[in-house]
Amino acid sequence: MAQNDEVQPTDQPPTTEEALKQWRIAERTVAVARRGRLAAEGAAVAAAEAAEAAAATAEAAKSALAAMALAETSAAKTAAAAKAAALSTRADSADQDAETAMAEVDEADAHQRYRDATSRARDEE
Repeated sequence: MAQNDEVQPTDQPPTTEEALKQWRIAERTVAVARRGRLAAEGAAVAAAEAAEAAAATAEAAKSALAAMALAETSAAKTAAAAKAAALSTRADSADQDAETAMAEVDEADAHQRYRDATSRARDEE
């Protein structure tokens, strides 16, 4: 009844009008307190949900960071493999060029030996 400045405490029981007034004040006080409690409960639930969402976001960020690091490692390995394949192909190409040149020399030598042999055969006739 501290909120009821209009009602003066006395040794006598309150009149019906005073009791009704006190009751109405008490009802308003309870209603305000209930609304405050409901608002506080709602805020507490929202805060708990926000904390859960923040934790989930942090976990997702950790996972994304790990995935990014894994993707970077995979890309580096792929680049290294591609470089090795390119170098190997160049080496194979160079080997093929050398083998072709040697085969051409061998073919030219064989052709010349054939000409020499046909020339000797003509001379022997």
